[in-house]
Amino acid sequence: MAFGKLQHYASLDEAIASIFGNNIKVTETQRVYGGDINRSYRLALSDGGQVFLKTNPEGQAGFFQAEAAGLSAISKTGAIGAPKALCTGEDCGGLGGAFLLLEFLEKTAYAADYWEVFGHQLADMHRAGTKDFVDGGTFGFYQDNYIGANRQKNAASESWAAFFRDCRLQPQIAQAGRYFDSMDRARIHKLLGKLDDILVEPKQPSLLHGDLWSGNFMAGKDSKAWLIDPAVSVGHAEADIAMTELFGGFPQRFYDAYREGGCIQEGYEGRRNLYNLYHLLNHLNLFGGTYLHPVRDIIREYTR
Repeated sequence: MAFGKLQHYASLDEAIASIFGNNIKVTETQRVYGGDINRSYRLALSDGGQVFLKTNPEGQAGFFQAEAAGLSAISKTGAIGAPKALCTGEDCGGLGGAFLLLEFLEKTAYAADYWEVFGHQLADMHRAGTKDFVDGGTFGFYQDNYIGANRQKNAASESWAAFFRDCRLQPQIAQAGRYFDSMDRARIHKLLGKLDDILVEPKQPSLLHGDLWSGNFMAGKDSKAWLIDPAVSVGHAEADIAMTELFGGFPQRFYDAYREGGCIQEGYEGRRNLYNLYHLLNHLNLFGGTYLHPVRDIIREYTR
């Protein structure tokens, strides 16, 4: 089922020659800033084209293969734009080690109805079929991937609550164990035991972007939203919407348009913080103790 599998090259020069032709060379390399995990560059080519290059320390090719699979899954829904992944590789000279070569998206101004269209397109993605994305279950993904720099488990499950417990909360809680005292651990045990009572099964499973904050979309060549840097899985659409609200939220026009798609179920507001506990735990594990207080607040909220 690995429909997102890409050709893997031993060097960037080999990749450029194979994809664009032996006579095509990189004529200009420009650093693009924005992420804190990888380095990114715009490469100008001798035929007038350009491509986007992401690099990571040597040995991290699996990170990029997982990203490419996520972009391919989003594109396969036919609902919203995502850049085409061209190949992965191991050596890009002085720019770094492992790399991912992508279609270059020129940033454009938002169309007047950008947020409404974004809301409708995301709802369309969440309503798209998911049978091609999971082996042996309803929820999960056909391979593990990454949430930021952390590994994200995607083992197949027939239960959304079980998947969220086993593949989302428990791995992050185990990694964050040093931050928790005995009272925290007792509350966490209680919370994990209550998930079946708090979470609801979705009307239908949805392909999730998985890390949908304001840094992971842009206005593409059509002035509409294009999704980047995914951490995909199949789950409940509400989890994506909760993430959009974690760090300030999107304009209300987006949410009004999205809700027209019928993917939000009654009682969502009471589940939102539980979905975002996963992301706050991930931030705790990646960035340290400043995230412990909001993590504890949410755990207490659901175990009173």
